[in-house]
Amino acid sequence: MERFGFVGLPNAGKSSLYNALAGGGALAAPYAFATTDPNIGVARVPDRRLGQLAEMSRSQKVVPATVQFADIGGLVEGAAQGEGLGNKFLAGIREVDAIVFVLRAFRDGDVPGDSDPVANLGIVEVELALADLDTAERQLDKLQRASKGDPSVKPAVAALADAVDLLGSGVPLYRGSLSDDARAELQQFFLLTNKPVLAIVNLDEEQVAEPEPVLAPVQSQLEGADVIGMCVQLEAEAALLDEADRVEMLDGLGLGEGALPRFVQAAYHQLGLRTFFTTGEKESRAWTFRAGSSAPECAGRIHTDFQRGFIRAETIRWDTLLDQGSWTVAREAGLVRSEGKDYHPVDGDVMEFRFNV
Repeated sequence: MERFGFVGLPNAGKSSLYNALAGGGALAAPYAFATTDPNIGVARVPDRRLGQLAEMSRSQKVVPATVQFADIGGLVEGAAQGEGLGNKFLAGIREVDAIVFVLRAFRDGDVPGDSDPVANLGIVEVELALADLDTAERQLDKLQRASKGDPSVKPAVAALADAVDLLGSGVPLYRGSLSDDARAELQQFFLLTNKPVLAIVNLDEEQVAEPEPVLAPVQSQLEGADVIGMCVQLEAEAALLDEADRVEMLDGLGLGEGALPRFVQAAYHQLGLRTFFTTGEKESRAWTFRAGSSAPECAGRIHTDFQRGFIRAETIRWDTLLDQGSWTVAREAGLVRSEGKDYHPVDGDVMEFRFNV
């Protein structure tokens, strides 16, 4: 399960965002370090295709894909040197697959802190870069000595040297011009800024109607990353309502489907995640996989035995299957394909795996 970590200054709205996605449970208070230990939540991934397949199959059970997210305590200037929660905060970030910057743009005299999202981003990035610089320098020194007797570590040494140059100038690795090979070499060191990033800009109610002037400066700083504007407090309040009242409130405020679908769509895009389905009378389920995965690797998402003994994958597009009304009719029409080990599934494939262990 992919895990996203909410990172930002104190009072940026991280705990409220957690509540918007998880339906409550995190303390959201207008003072620093209300969160000292990460809150861990799991959210179902909304996907109308799964519901339609389950209805077609008359499935007894419907299991959506899920994502995990962590509300990590507020970061402050000097965190890399131990200020605030210091190393405890940074350790929480190392455990996530992607970083979600929560940046404050809302104005509230009762809540301390700066409401300039670009300035907030700058502080957070400097602290992450400084923490990475310390790690990269220590690893580089160790591997340079090791490379004298082990030439195989030279690619890692070269990647670390480039990383140190970037980080030393205050540039996070996700902004740098490192090659894909260098980024891959650096994964073993769990550097904070070598992770995918996206940003949630926490707007006030007046900014929701016209968010672009607030979002554009952040987007220019995080070129290539998804930047989403939302009023996190309103989303958190809506999450506590039952479904009918929540839909009515979101529609009335012009907030569309709410926080979760928007967040998941951006998160999936940033991590290159895709969905395939299995469906039948017992169960319809959505499974997450990385773009470019092979059919056996997707089979392994269900069970390692499926990958180890993979023979073939019977495959059809979700909408084609719905048009046919059942697997049986689709097979008779010659629309179910038999795909082998070299097949790379695409988003929306419905598959049945044949395997032998």
